[in-house]
Amino acid sequence: MKKITLIALALATSFGLGFAFNNFMVKSSNSKPELKRVTSIGGIFFKCKDPKKTRAWYQEHLGLNTNPYGSVFEWRQAADSTQKGFTQWSPFSEKTKYFEPSTKDFMINYRVADLEALVNVLKNEGVTICDTIETFSYGKFVHIMDLENNKIELWEPNDLEYDKIGVESGSKTTK
Repeated sequence: MKKITLIALALATSFGLGFAFNNFMVKSSNSKPELKRVTSIGGIFFKCKDPKKTRAWYQEHLGLNTNPYGSVFEWRQAADSTQKGFTQWSPFSEKTKYFEPSTKDFMINYRVADLEALVNVLKNEGVTICDTIETFSYGKFVHIMDLENNKIELWEPNDLEYDKIGVESGSKTTK
């Protein structure tokens, strides 16, 4: 009788633990992974009186490989060092309207992993979204405003296409 009770107790315990473990695993696998927000800096943009002279100065004195848009810094991605990543450095004319509605002389571009999902989250959080997502071969872009009215550019890059464009145009990256 004791043996049957112990077997029944062992089976009930095993069933209960198995059910609890299965329930935990199903909840864990069904829960969405946490959304990555910013993954790195995609670009630094600033206003200046003469972008052409500014690019030339940086090329001569700091060794940047410049092109008509500024300079592209090439690096390796931390999550997968076989993959390239890029950061754009660009001087803009002091008269540019690209930074509006911000009145600041700079704008930072941040690389993101899933722009559409992030924009939905930011909307729900009350962040000002300045425009709609634009898609190009080298990535998706949208602009937002921070709490001090700095315009921020978010970029979900397609680094393979971005690299291809640089190669096809004969531009050298700064490494």
